[in-house]
Order: sequence, then C-alpha cells, then structure tokens
Amino acid sequence: MHGFLEQVEGIDFEHKVTMSIRDGRYDAQVPQVVAPLKLKGRVHAMEAQLLRVHTRKKIKFTLPGPMTIVDTVADRFYGNKVDMAMAFADLLNQEALALQADGVDIIQFDEPAFNVYLKDAATWGVQALERAARGLSCTTAVHICYGYGIKANLDWKATLGQEWRQYEAIFPALAASSIGQVSLECYHSHVPPHLMALLAGKDVMVGVIDVASDQVETPEQVAETIGKALQYVPKHRLFPCTNCGMAPMNRDIVLAKLKALADGAALARIRHV
Repeated sequence: MHGFLEQVEGIDFEHKVTMSIRDGRYDAQVPQVVAPLKLKGRVHAMEAQLLRVHTRKKIKFTLPGPMTIVDTVADRFYGNKVDMAMAFADLLNQEALALQADGVDIIQFDEPAFNVYLKDAATWGVQALERAARGLSCTTAVHICYGYGIKANLDWKATLGQEWRQYEAIFPALAASSIGQVSLECYHSHVPPHLMALLAGKDVMVGVIDVASDQVETPEQVAETIGKALQYVPKHRLFPCTNCGMAPMNRDIVLAKLKALADGAALARIRHV
C-alpha cells in the first residue's frame, strides 16, 4: 500500500493522523490527502523490469485497489470517498498501463475493503476498480480476502458466524465486470463453497493455503480443497493460490506452504484429469 502511496503527490506523510479503518475493525496511523493527487513518476518500474528480465514465464504484479486505498488514508481535500477513489483509480491505471508495457502479464488489484463495505463495493467500488484497469489488454484480477493473519482480523472473523456470506453481495457485480480473474479466500474459512458459482465466466483463484496459521498444509489437504472448488468452477477456470499475502509470516514457513501448494495442485491434476 504505502509503496504506491509514497510516490503520489498530494499526500502528507509527515503529519499522520489516527483513523478507524475497515469499518472500525482497528485504528491506524494514516497519511492525509491534502491536495490534488498526481504520480511523481513511475512507481514499480525497477521491480517489474527486473522480474521480466529474469524469467520467460508469465509474471504478475499487484497494486492496492482504489476502495482499499481510500479506507486507509485520511481525506482532507476531496470531500467524499467516491471522488477520491476515482482519483486514485486514475493513478493506478497510469501505473498499470506502464507495468503492462514493462511486460507484466497479470495485474491484480487488492481489495480487502470489498468484504467490509458490501453495498459500496458492488457499486462505486467495482466502478473504480474497472477505471483502474481501463485500457489494459493483459489479464486483470482482483483479490478479495478477509485480511492478513493479524489479531484484529482474527478477532473480526470470530464475529462473522458459521457462514461468511460477504462474497454473495459482491460476486454478481464482479461477474458482470470487465475484470478477468477473482482471487478469494477458501481454506479454513467459513465461506460457503457454492458462492464460487456466482463467478461464472471468470477465472477463480481459490485460496487453498491458510495465511493465518503457521501450520503447513499437506498436499492432500490442498488437493481436497481444490476438489471442492471444482464442484463449482470449471477446471480451466480454477487457479489454486493462497488466501492472502504472507508478508507477516516466517520465511521458512512460507516456503513450506508454497511447496505444499505446488505439490497439492499436482496431486489434484492427477485426480481430476
């Protein structure tokens, strides 16, 4: 998030304020938007170009989504979230088009705020997302999860009951959108698997690795989760992935979990040819 925001003019990082984010889930020290937003220049050119030089395989780059950005900065200029989200969407689009020119094959926008502000996500949230992806010919994706495995998120999940149905409110709008892929949380969540059927026509990146636990999944567990998802997602549309980012985790655990992901996917391919 801040890796992108630090390259944006009009944001004051010197005078952060305390703000409640994710609909009051926790307080955070956030920078303030104090003037019209404008990119200072390229944001991720070095990372993308370095990655492109070192592999012939497809490469993917992630950017924060507009709705999640506006939920993580204090507005002292625009006056409403929609206008500020659209301004951020324009900047994201500028960088996304440049990343595409760098040779990036897949550009993903991370929108955990979609799972919080359901009505807004299905309306102006998706509109801002599409604005950020405007003009891209590479594969576009959006990631919507229930957050990193930090205490505030774990405490929030504990209040959601036995069925987490947030996706039900936003998947139809995403299915009707121009975004090509949707990344979702599945393993160890209480998301009813049948909600994946609401994404007909989209590639579905199914979270088969729990990022809120240090316990490493077995290939068998990964393959089992993939098998459940295949009841609702065609094989050619299903891409196993992690529930969310793994930045807060121990590196050795991350590597072991990624190996389980690869081995489990290989096992699932044998079972579901």
